[in-house]
Amino acid sequence: MSDRSLECCQTETVSYVLDGRLEHKGSVGHAGLLNPSDVEWMTAGAGVVHPELPEAEFTRTGGRLHGIQLWVNLPQRDKMIAPRYQEIPSAQIPVAQTKDGSVTVRVIAEKALGAKAVIETRTLIIYLHFTLQAGASIAQSVPKKYNAFTYVLDGSGLFGTEQERGEDGQMVIFAPDGEKVAIANPADATQPLDLLLIAGVPLNEPVVRYGPFVMNTEAEIL
Repeated sequence: MSDRSLECCQTETVSYVLDGRLEHKGSVGHAGLLNPSDVEWMTAGAGVVHPELPEAEFTRTGGRLHGIQLWVNLPQRDKMIAPRYQEIPSAQIPVAQTKDGSVTVRVIAEKALGAKAVIETRTLIIYLHFTLQAGASIAQSVPKKYNAFTYVLDGSGLFGTEQERGEDGQMVIFAPDGEKVAIANPADATQPLDLLLIAGVPLNEPVVRYGPFVMNTEAEIL
């Protein structure tokens, strides 16, 4: 995540802070502070100016700032809806574990291991933060019609039926060939596997982009 972002129109932006603190303020009046593991799900819709930058005290004292921002395209019917903020502190994000405690998941969107997200989404999307201990594996349900990928935050793991290896900072795209995606941390791993699993139903609509504007035709952009 950069130290400043300016979102605008016709999308949703999902800011997930892993380390550090961000402060933000939108042109429609919403402002707040994002601490580690907090999530802000902003539906920009018809438009909003929204800077995010390191919190003043954090900037003064220093430290590690690490976060992920995902842009979610809105379907054509929702491009010009009114802006909306959902700011979810870490304590309100559902967390679940396998019975042996080897796999933990923070459920940002949709559901996993019996836990269901509190965030409401405009499009069908899965957003899960998994941590797998050495030797652990998980088969997460993902509808066949979804596109799915994982982004590795830390560690190294095996993904999909062919057990493709993915490492820190890499993205792995899953083939759309089943109702589950497989993730494993090898038994000889020296550290936990930390990753985001993200999936969504394709909109199958044309995309025309200019700067932060994402519409369906060039005429709409103009």
